[in-house]
Amino acid sequence: MSDTLRDQLLGLGFKPAPKPERKPDTRRDGRPQGRPAQARPQAGNKPGNKPGHAGKAAQGARRPRSQEDIDLAKAYAIRAQREKDERIEAERLKQEEARLRREAKARLDELIKDKALNDPNADIARHFPYGGKIKRVYVTADQLKALNAGELGVLQQNGRYLLVTAALLAEAEAIFAPAVALKVDPDAPAADDPYADPMYQVPDDLVW
Repeated sequence: MSDTLRDQLLGLGFKPAPKPERKPDTRRDGRPQGRPAQARPQAGNKPGNKPGHAGKAAQGARRPRSQEDIDLAKAYAIRAQREKDERIEAERLKQEEARLRREAKARLDELIKDKALNDPNADIARHFPYGGKIKRVYVTADQLKALNAGELGVLQQNGRYLLVTAALLAEAEAIFAPAVALKVDPDAPAADDPYADPMYQVPDDLVW
């Protein structure tokens, strides 16, 4: 279009076409070219604060442990260790005691093997206290006299009550005393053993 025609159009009221707006060049990341990317503040670092400032402040606010606190912690540790050692020792003694009992009972079983004097025809119940309860062993009339005179005794073996001689009873007592169920002292007052006299025997059908 010549200037003359342009001037004529402007004179008729036409406005010149607007020039296209120039856009700034952009990079691939979408930021205008030539402007450096601003570094984003890292977590915990506020403007004006140096790195690690908050951590140092927290450490400074923590109260240092006093000598009293240290001594108390040592005392607790020593007591806990001592209690642990005591439990271990108690368990060791318990196991040792159980082992000794097993060995003693084994020797006792060997000692009294085939030496019991129980008579299958005995019909007299001789009662006696043992283990907090009233137990009984059946004897003959002669065995009852010998038992009350201390010439015989009673041993407990695996829930059975065996009539044995006084000498064998003494040997068994030396090996495993808890097995002695009845040991009569002939010099003791009669009131100490109310079951010695058949007149005062506990009836067989009495439940204890």
